[in-house]
This record gives sequence, C-alpha cells and structure tokens, in this order.
Amino acid sequence: MTPVSSTTVQGNSGGGERNASGGATMASSPQQGQGQAQGGGGGGVCPAEQFWSLLDKADRRFARVRDLPLFGRQEPAEYGKAFRIYTQLWRMQQEHRHRLLDAGLRRWQVGEIAARIAHLYYSQYQRASDTALLSEAFVFYHAVLDRAYFLDDHLGASTKHLRFLARFLLVALILSRRAQTVPRLAGQIRSLLDESKKTLQEADYREWKHVVQEITRFLKADSPFMNKRPLRYSYAFDPPPETLPTIPPTVKKRGLLLSDAILCSYYHNEVKFTDLTLDTFRMLQCLEWEPCGSFAQNNGYSAHDESGQNHPNLLKDLRDAALPPNPLKTVLYRPSVPHFLKVLATKCEELPLNTMMLIYLSAAGEVGSSGLGPDTSERVVNSFSQFDISNTRAVTSKEDKEPCLWLGCREGSNCIYPCDMIPFTRRPLFLVIDSNISYAFKSIHGAEKGETAAMLLSPSSRSCAVGFSGDSTRQSGSQFTMFLTAPVQAFCFLIGNNGLDIIDKDYNKAEELLSLSLNEWAMTLVASSSLDPVWVEVLGDPLLRRLLLRFIFCRATLSLFKASNDKAECLPSCVPPLPELVGGESMLSQCCVMRVASFLGAADQFSFAEVTTWPDIDEPTSSGGVDKEL
Repeated sequence: MTPVSSTTVQGNSGGGERNASGGATMASSPQQGQGQAQGGGGGGVCPAEQFWSLLDKADRRFARVRDLPLFGRQEPAEYGKAFRIYTQLWRMQQEHRHRLLDAGLRRWQVGEIAARIAHLYYSQYQRASDTALLSEAFVFYHAVLDRAYFLDDHLGASTKHLRFLARFLLVALILSRRAQTVPRLAGQIRSLLDESKKTLQEADYREWKHVVQEITRFLKADSPFMNKRPLRYSYAFDPPPETLPTIPPTVKKRGLLLSDAILCSYYHNEVKFTDLTLDTFRMLQCLEWEPCGSFAQNNGYSAHDESGQNHPNLLKDLRDAALPPNPLKTVLYRPSVPHFLKVLATKCEELPLNTMMLIYLSAAGEVGSSGLGPDTSERVVNSFSQFDISNTRAVTSKEDKEPCLWLGCREGSNCIYPCDMIPFTRRPLFLVIDSNISYAFKSIHGAEKGETAAMLLSPSSRSCAVGFSGDSTRQSGSQFTMFLTAPVQAFCFLIGNNGLDIIDKDYNKAEELLSLSLNEWAMTLVASSSLDPVWVEVLGDPLLRRLLLRFIFCRATLSLFKASNDKAECLPSCVPPLPELVGGESMLSQCCVMRVASFLGAADQFSFAEVTTWPDIDEPTSSGGVDKEL
C-alpha cells in the first residue's frame, strides 16, 4: 500500500484538529477506503471504549511494521493495516475530541498518533524512495511541533519529546530543509536535553548527549555549502535528460536504467546521525530526483515560509508526476556480511528486466598478506576454492588474507571480499567502491558470470589532498564520494577553500563552468568508437551518467593537482577503462579543469601543459575578501 493523496495538516489556535473546513485530514490510499468508512465510532459503541481498543491494536500494528525489513519490492500487507487503523484513530480524535478528553485522553497521546503516522510515511519512503512520502511525514511532524503536543507533562515526556525531535530532524535533513527547520530542531534538542538532565536516568542522558554530539558534527561537516545547490538531480541546476547528448542510433544498446541501489558506509568515528553516515547521506540524495522547485523554495530563494506557521505551500514539493521514479535504495549501516549478501541476493532476484543495480561501499580495507602479489585470476580462483567442499588441500594463511572491506568493527563476519560480489554479476551491476583497497575489486573484471560490471574505484591513498588530509577526512566525509555527489564543493576543499569566502553568485558560476565541462566530456564519450558497451548503457541513465561524468572530473582534477604528483595511489580508476580522449591528462580534461580552477583562483595548484589554451573565464566576485564585478 502506498499513500497516493496529499495529507493536509493546518494549525488552529485551540491546538486541536478539525476536519474539512478548518484542520487536519489524513488522506489514505484506495485500499484504506473501507477501513476509513468505519472509523467514526459506530452506533451504540462508546467512542472512548472504541478509541482505547483501537489505540491498543494500533500499538501492536506499529510494532510489527517497525520490525519489518526495509528491502524487497513487494510491500508487506502490514503497512496497509497500520495505516488503516491509524486513520481511524486520527478521525476519532477529531470527531470526538471533547468526549475523549473527558475520558482521559492526553495531548501527548494525540501527538504520538500523528508522530507515528509520520513515521509510517518515513518507513515507506525507506522502502519506496518516493520523496512524496517524505513530504507527508514532514507535514505530520511539523503539525506536532507547532502544536507542542509533547510539552504535555507526563511520565517519560522528555524521552518521547527527544525521540520525536530526532526523528523529525532526520526527515528534515533528507528533505534539505536546512535553512530554518533543521537549525530549529537541533536547537530544541539541545535545550530540551539540558532541561531534562535531572529527570533523565544517567544512561539515557549519556545516550542523548551522544546524539547531540552526532547532530553537531553532522551539521558542521558542510555547513558553508549547505544551501548552495541540491545533491539531488535538479532541473534548476542539471540539464533535463532530453537535452543530454545521446549515443548514435547505429550503436547497439539495451537501454538499461538504474532501478535499485544498496548504500553501505562504515568507518570508525565517522560523521553520522543515527544510522545515516555523511557519505551515505550524500549518495542517497544524489540518486534521487529533486521535486521541481522545492530546493529553491525551502532554502531562501523565495518567500516560502518553512517555519510551519500558515504554511499552505508545505506540500508543493511533492514529486512531480512527470519526473522519473527514484531507484529503490536500501541503506545499510554496519551490516554483517551474511545480512549484506541476503539483501544483495534479494534485490538481484527482484531486479526488473533491462535495469541495473548500483552498489556503493565506503569502508576501510585490510590489505592482507597477499596484497597485489598474485595474478588477478589466480586470486579469484583461490578465493572461491576456499569454499569448495570437494577441495581437500589445506588453505594457507596467505590465501586466507585477501584484501577485504570491513563493514563493521574488525571482528566476526564483518569483512567482505571482492569475490563475494562475483555470483551477483549475472545481473548488470554498477559498483562504486570508496576504500583504501578499492583496487582489489578490479579482480572482478573478467570473472563476471554474465554481465560486465561497471566500476568506479576511489584512490587508495587519502593523504594526497590538501583539504582531505589527516583527521579532516572523517570530519568532512570522503573526498571521492564528495566529488561524485558535490563536485564543486569537493574541488573547493581540495584547493584549501572551506567555502566561507564563496558567495552564492560565484558558486553558481563555478557550477555553470563545471556543467559546461561535463557536457564536453559527455559529447566526447558518445562520439567515441572505442567506448565499452557497459559505459554505453551507463550513459543512457541520467543518474548514472552524472556519476560517471563527475568521476571523470575527479580523475582529471587529481591527475593535474600538483600535491598528487601523479601518484597512482592518489588517483581514482574505473573498470572497464574509458577512452583516452577523456583521460586525466588529455587536452580536453586539462581545459575543463583549468576552466574551473582559474575561475576560483587556483590555477597555480595544478600542472597544466604549456600548450593548453586558457578558456575565457570571468573573475569571481569574491577574492581574498574583495568584491569584484562579474
């Protein structure tokens, strides 16, 4: 069941809800229609008795939904049942508010019903990746916040209030409501925790103190750039798909599109909030379509009011029906390898025809004793032979220590090997590996079981860049992931610019120059006769195409960056290889990088060929704190 109508929640001075003419109505899907018709408290039955009975049943339904796995294309029937019963509860508290208050209904209980409806919408978003569901959750959460339901004094009030604010903050972050709502929520969480220090148990206080620290680190990570442009594919900043250069009709292609994605990131002490790491957060949004105009509305580009008061436009950012559907994304944090492989196997089994799946892994790797010594094919065969029950020879310690990624703490079944991915190459895969042992995944190429895997692999060294050296890597997220999701921001960090001196006008100009460069690389690729068929398919999907072009920009930037000194460990790579015309040091790439570098005043940090023609570039309006005219 997926809600298809808009939820409308409007405030009123009395703090309650009214239907139709003055207040909150919860829209439901067609499957809920019959249940809603029964929700008014039928004849002869005391509304209070029916309400308490329904509330008890709703608690059980909610617990079942909360325990459901967040992957799989077939939506469990429990969602429909939970929405149906909460719809009845919502209507009953509207229609019989005074009688229920006399029977002992408290304001925090009304708030909890609305908050749980919001959580159901968010849980559906996690499965379906539809930002309209996220907006529905936002509206309900905002109504609870505006009416201060959880300020009602009761046992456990502080914990319920903190939990509500934290869940709302997560939804607001993913929706990019960082101009007003996110700072407001973060401030309220800090204030409430300070006020509740004496009432919370010591263990609970320490746990919430840690949550506050996570929020602070998360918001600090890229605050100078937070309202510059959306991470999602936006028609306001990215070219419409129909305007992109296309592969000639004479080139054979299958028309594969991105359908599913698995996003997994784990580093010790990395920036995260709840189970959403900074790197996963960026990649999550990068694989979605921006609701038309919503970023501009919600981040200071219009008079749109995000405060929650008198907000008739809150639902204007529901996804435009004309936009393509977002790929289904499953976010995993510190999964065991068996669980990771279970999710991967399920998604591969359910992957529709003529589609691709993206797998994003960002984690620290362990090189092992074998390192890069054995031949690629030999390492793959050796890895599989360990699990061959007919193999009677002893497994040596050298064979048992192939390079691997740690998806959790370094113990137990938390280490995944490149060979673990090979059985799943029967389906089209697009791998993004961000790790110090990313090179090890090259062993997959040539060993696939049916489909050639496309791979973008990060540099193996994180110490080559000025803006990403030392501890700052974990404070601002991965350099490679940032280049794929926010390339201008990554470029600024690389050249030592933290964004504090860049005004919006200059940042937007840099984005325009980068877009020009990406388009030139795209035209070169589609015209190339040596382009591998797997990249032909990637160029046919707008989201994957954008990742590939940004990878080319990343590789060219790092290849020409003087601090990298052209060291192999400082450069990303891709498999299969791309044409030399878009190589890191090709003349086209040098011109494209120079275009951005010279505008930002950082051309002297790069090694350009003497014959390179300098593009005509406007000077930035902010340079060393002095404004200039464009």
